[in-house]
Amino acid sequence: MHVLYVEDEAKIADFVCAGLKEQGFVVDYCDNGNDGHLRAIEHEYDVIVLDIMVPGKDGLAILKSLRRSGRNTPVLLLTARNELDDCLEGLNLGADDYLAKPFFVEELVARLHAVVRRSAGERQNFVSVGAIKLDRISRTVTCNQQVVELTTREFNLLEYLMRSPGRVLTRTQILEHVWGYDFNPNTNLVDVCVQRVRKKIEPLGGTGYINSVRGVGYCFRQPDPNS
Repeated sequence: MHVLYVEDEAKIADFVCAGLKEQGFVVDYCDNGNDGHLRAIEHEYDVIVLDIMVPGKDGLAILKSLRRSGRNTPVLLLTARNELDDCLEGLNLGADDYLAKPFFVEELVARLHAVVRRSAGERQNFVSVGAIKLDRISRTVTCNQQVVELTTREFNLLEYLMRSPGRVLTRTQILEHVWGYDFNPNTNLVDVCVQRVRKKIEPLGGTGYINSVRGVGYCFRQPDPNS
C-alpha cells in the first residue's frame, strides 16, 4: 500500500515511517504542507496521512484542495488532543478518519486499512473523472458540484464512457451496452445522445470530456488544462 505522510515533527515522523514500513507500506514522507500538497496532486496514493498543523499549506487546506479537484483518495488526519474542532471541520471537508496524538502505530495501521477498504467499497458505486462525478446508487451526475439533469439513456451512456476513461469505445460497443443488440450499427443514435450529454455538461464546465474519434467512436477523458 502506497501512503503519503505529511508531518513536521521529526521524531514522530521517524517512528511512524519505520512502523509503517515494517507493516509493508511504501511511504512517501514530507515535512511541510507545500511539498505534501504538490505530491498529493501529482501522484496517485492508496491513502494520505495529514497532520493538521504543518508549516506551509496546513492539513485542512490540502484536504480542501484535494476534494475540490475531484480527488477521492482516502485521507486520515492527525491531530493534537486540543484540536478536536479542526478534526470535525476536516470530516466535514471530506476526511475519512482522524487520529489524535499520541497514538500507537498499530492503531494507525488498522485505521488506514479500514479507510482503504471502505473507500474501495464506495468507489464501486461512484465514478469520478475530473470535475464530473457519477453516483450509481442515486443515479445522479454532477459537474463542478452542479447537478446535471440526464435521462435514463443519457445516464447509462455517460456511465459506460466514464467507466473506461482514456479508452476509445466504438459506436457498436456503445450501442450494445446502452441500447442492446437490436439496433442497426449504422444508426446515429449514439451520436445524437452524445451531443445531448455534451450540451448539458459543457455549460457547467464539462467541455472537452467526451472526445470524438473519427471513424471509430468516442473516448472520455479529463481535458488537459495546458492544451
